[in-house]
Amino acid sequence: MTAKDAGLQVAEGASDLGRDARAEICGALRELLADAFALYLKTKNFHWHMSGRHFRDYHLLLDEHADQIFAMTDDIAERARKLGGSTIRSIGDIAAHQRLSDNNEEFVSPKDMLAELRADNRQVTLYLRSTHRICDEGDDVATASLIENWIDQTERRTWFLLEIERDL
Repeated sequence: MTAKDAGLQVAEGASDLGRDARAEICGALRELLADAFALYLKTKNFHWHMSGRHFRDYHLLLDEHADQIFAMTDDIAERARKLGGSTIRSIGDIAAHQRLSDNNEEFVSPKDMLAELRADNRQVTLYLRSTHRICDEGDDVATASLIENWIDQTERRTWFLLEIERDL
């Protein structure tokens, strides 16, 4: 469903992009922001509950990943606001818009944690690419430029997790 179909309203904003393009991009950014928060919380969850012989290395790696993901959230939200859109307002709003699944299990093995985070980061890369295409269609080079950096960061996280998984 597009933002236009969902009736997403955008105000004037600082951009000269058309209203429909801004609404479409803001809708994609809202979903992306919800997914970033979902991935951040899952990464912190696994950081807090990591165990095993590589505890220190994995614990520190996931903390670094979480910091990087959290840093994206402010940029995503502020970009939507610059375009005249609104953004996530609550945990319930995140839950309503996130596409990544939560993990509320009492125990997850380190191997399964890393595999799940690798898969989620790979999925976020797909969401980022999809949002980039929407930006390209709407001629929003500023948002597309930000997304290109986030794709690189997300692929790097995926790569690190993939290489660690090879040894498990």
